[in-house]
Amino acid sequence: MFSILIAFFTSFFATILIVRTQKLHKGFSGDHDFDGPQKFHTTAVPRIGGLAIGLALFVSLAVSYQNNEGGNEKMLFLFCALPAFGIGIAEDISKKIGIRTRLIFTAFGALLASILLNAQITSLDIPGLDLVLSISAISIIFTVFAVTGLANAYNIIDGFNGLSSMVGIISLLALAYVGFKFNDPFIFNLSFLMAAAILGFFILNYPRGLIFLGDGGAYLIGFWIGTLSVLLVARHPEISPWFALMVNAYPILETLFTIYRRKFHQGKSPGHPDGLHLHSLFFRRILNQAAIKNELDWFNANSRTAPYLWNMSSLVTIPAIFFYQSTSILICLFILFTLSYIWIYKRMVTFKTPKWLHF
Repeated sequence: MFSILIAFFTSFFATILIVRTQKLHKGFSGDHDFDGPQKFHTTAVPRIGGLAIGLALFVSLAVSYQNNEGGNEKMLFLFCALPAFGIGIAEDISKKIGIRTRLIFTAFGALLASILLNAQITSLDIPGLDLVLSISAISIIFTVFAVTGLANAYNIIDGFNGLSSMVGIISLLALAYVGFKFNDPFIFNLSFLMAAAILGFFILNYPRGLIFLGDGGAYLIGFWIGTLSVLLVARHPEISPWFALMVNAYPILETLFTIYRRKFHQGKSPGHPDGLHLHSLFFRRILNQAAIKNELDWFNANSRTAPYLWNMSSLVTIPAIFFYQSTSILICLFILFTLSYIWIYKRMVTFKTPKWLHF
């Protein structure tokens, strides 16, 4: 509990420090791009919130190490996350690092985790595929692909104040709960440490958007959650591998649908940005329309976007907690969630947004 409190307060005060001193560093730390398809802010805002989260994790894990609370393995976990975090921060400052380079660094971190922490996906509870995944090299390659993809997914959904960070907290609490049920202090502690670190940042990010998560923060959160998800299932075979998929269903589905939309409908590179994510549609079709009608100001329209997706993420994560051992139920829930996502997306993109979404 002490290290969790340290993670929260370190992140909180570091975030305050970044915000209060932004005049000194906004030239390189600020997000000055207001014209991109995924940009919904109107003033330059520091986009290095990931620094506060990374510092909080380091300080809290250093305390665990000194108190002999399994600190060696935890510090090794943090070491594996450094490539993803470092390249993200480098992009936040330079704004010149391409998506391919970021993915390569993140994949290297995932490879380290697979080898050093034995974080490997060896089963999907699907006959045939499980036989293939029993081959160590294939298992490692698949794991690297999955963790890298989830890290990038959190960067993709990081479009509005509080969106990516709260979705991360929801997933981490689910992992912590199941880790607690299986008496796994490693999973439980690392989940809560990251959740506490995110919460310290979240207080200044939502609703006012005084600081942004940035690529460094998004990649760090996604990598952390992805690796913990793999480790939880690897350490406890009683847990269905589909539980790991379900607690991350929203960012995963958003990423897969984004790749499909850009590649096959737009004929563009999957790494090319656009403004047609589901969270963008909630803003454009519902909340921004209310702002145009003077029912909301722009600030409230932005801040009210994220709760729609928090609810969507919770609706798929909470059932997963209750059925974490049942692959068949989890598969059915994932199919239902996918169909619901596609239906809502299609309705909104064709200007037929259901009236019940205008609450």
